Amino acid sequence: MVYDVERQNRDWRRLQYEHEVGNNPLNYDSWTAYIRLEEDSAPAPANKHRIRELYARALANVPPLCKLLWKRYVDLWIDYARYEEFVAAGGDAVERTRQAYRQCLELIPHTKFSCAKAWLHAAQFEIRQLNLEGARKILGASTGCAPKAAIFDKYIEMELRLGNVDRCRKLYENYLDWSPRNSNNWVKYAELEKTLGEEERARGIFELAIGQPQLDKPGLLWKAYIDFERWEGEVERARQIYERLLDRTQHLKVWLSYAKFEAQGHQSKDSLVAQGREEQCVCIQRCRGVFERAVKYLDKNKLKVERLMLIKEWLIMETSFGDMGDVSLVKAKFPMNSMRRGRGLASTLPSPLPLPLRCSHQYLSRK
Repeated sequence: MVYDVERQNRDWRRLQYEHEVGNNPLNYDSWTAYIRLEEDSAPAPANKHRIRELYARALANVPPLCKLLWKRYVDLWIDYARYEEFVAAGGDAVERTRQAYRQCLELIPHTKFSCAKAWLHAAQFEIRQLNLEGARKILGASTGCAPKAAIFDKYIEMELRLGNVDRCRKLYENYLDWSPRNSNNWVKYAELEKTLGEEERARGIFELAIGQPQLDKPGLLWKAYIDFERWEGEVERARQIYERLLDRTQHLKVWLSYAKFEAQGHQSKDSLVAQGREEQCVCIQRCRGVFERAVKYLDKNKLKVERLMLIKEWLIMETSFGDMGDVSLVKAKFPMNSMRRGRGLASTLPSPLPLPLRCSHQYLSRK
């Protein structure tokens, strides 16, 4: 009895899906639900011809140039390829799967838009078959006709695992030619050279990167360059990079970062020991020098809010220096408060009461 109810329900849903895809053959969600119904109705070997027939009917409906429809259509192709590989199986599963991915990639109008997912699934299939050359051909073709960040990342990851450093370098060069604004990719390329012990190559990459006319995250790139030089023990180089950065921007964050850099000392990968008192004194003096320059710049440009924020950070840092700090030096630079008697419409009206006092902050440096 229960079986009859389930069968009737399945037959009713089958008629419903037939009606939906008949009215709108581009309704790929209905096609997918229809196929899932058939997959759940019987074991794979028994109904694989029926499921293949449904996939063939669905995939015959190539969508117009609509990105959303193409996304659904490509997902359907990927579902079909994975069905052949993992569910239908059989002696011809590999060739059927490969043919499915090939047909999908041939149908996509790459001149209008592309789909990184299709390329990546096709390449991953070849990797599972241990066909690395086939995977390279797919990923290489994709970076040529439809470059996408996800494809470059996967290709580089694959070659890096295989130890093909020269291929990785070439891929990064192509990647950055395609997207020179991407700061993360410049940093990752430099990090690759750093891990290989190629410090000069890494330095050259950073120099090329900061020379780009436009970057999406310039702060990230400059910080990575400074951290690299500091880790290599090139303190003076790191200091020069800060000075070059200040030539481009006098942002408060840059001044604060520079001051903290000087205060933290000059430890590197070869020197991770604590500093002596004399060295700490030199670092503190350099840190104060940066703060003094920053205050002068902010005073000159009348950036009152930024100046106050800088002084507060300076005070915190002097406190952290302990007995070597000089809190009074910073407190003398805080803005003075002044009380001024308010003047306005109320002052013109007769009143036996004194006018209220209005408090205002005068950002004046104590001499």
